[in-house]
Amino acid sequence: MVFYTFIKPILQVALRVFFRRIEVRHRERLALPGPLLFAGNHPNTLMDPMLVGINHRQPVAFLAKSTLFKNPIARAILESGNSIPIYRRKDAESGALPATPAEITAQNETIFGRCYDYLGRGGTIMIFPEGSSVSERRLRPLKTGAARIALGAEARYHFKLGLKVVPIAINYFDPSRFRSDVLLNVAPPIVVADYAELYAQDPEAAADQLTDAIREALERRLVISRDAAEDAFVQQIERTFGDHLNPDDDTETLYDNFQLSQTLLQALAWFDRNAPSRLNTMQQQFQTYLDNLRRYRLSDDALEGQRRGTVAGLLNLVLGAPVWLYGVLNNYLPYALPSMVAKRATKEVEYVAPIMLVVGMITFPLAYALQAAAVQHWLTHDWRLTALYVLSLPSPGSTP
Repeated sequence: MVFYTFIKPILQVALRVFFRRIEVRHRERLALPGPLLFAGNHPNTLMDPMLVGINHRQPVAFLAKSTLFKNPIARAILESGNSIPIYRRKDAESGALPATPAEITAQNETIFGRCYDYLGRGGTIMIFPEGSSVSERRLRPLKTGAARIALGAEARYHFKLGLKVVPIAINYFDPSRFRSDVLLNVAPPIVVADYAELYAQDPEAAADQLTDAIREALERRLVISRDAAEDAFVQQIERTFGDHLNPDDDTETLYDNFQLSQTLLQALAWFDRNAPSRLNTMQQQFQTYLDNLRRYRLSDDALEGQRRGTVAGLLNLVLGAPVWLYGVLNNYLPYALPSMVAKRATKEVEYVAPIMLVVGMITFPLAYALQAAAVQHWLTHDWRLTALYVLSLPSPGSTP
């Protein structure tokens, strides 16, 4: 349990720095007494379990694909974080996992037994029923593993365990960007014992029905686009016209941004069905506008500021420039390095944010320590002044 003793507090700080805002809607549903099975969508690899883990008081065991455990260092980290390997047939078929289908079935039966034991002690397990991580605002078909574990655990205890499945919809507003937002939209718990009668008659039908209930709960709480092109178009609209479409934006919550995204996607689907030519014209006009902005190296925010008047913007620029410059000078290198490393390390969007987070957990403390040593040695010669300097670094450094 090294993770929960030492690493979890560090990750709590790191994630609060990486994301501008982490909002949990219906947080009380994460605090229900165990046993619990959290079932979530999986758009951002390691970020997804970490976000759930830091927002749940008790330890959470995570089911992770077995191929991640092949590296000894990764294995040590995963096991310290209470992770349990799950063996997938597609890994064996691709050659990533040297095992026969019969061996995979036997290994997973053993893993399921571990899950039953863990849940029987009142623990919490997190599983991602999509089976793999893809960075997109869609919900892929769910595997029945989560439902089979839940029903199997209850069946072992004659449906007296009190296990609840809690679907968690994870909505990223820009998953690979530093200082973006994320909304964890938690659904009401599903009582597994309610499926006891159906399970006694047909275990497979019970697993399918419970999986459908999980899927429906997630779909209602996710921003779901039909394809990548539609999603890109909607996100461009959100960035350009968000303040106009959502003028009463509540700075205390991300939920209205979530509702705006859902509404835009619904409107786009309506136009696609009922007025496709009009939709095509709007897309072309909007694309022309964006192309012109790029051609003249302008931004929509700059044009909006021009329309509203320049006095307030000029005053903000004059007063904010010194703070901005201080932040850039002191934070640019540790801020830029994680992005550079992530871009060189992977082409897969799903892994960009976790790599940036891990590298940033190294570069920022190291840079601050070296800068503090330099300031102490060459400038202040007074630890109190140096301490004030160090305390001044994070605030302007959050947006260098």
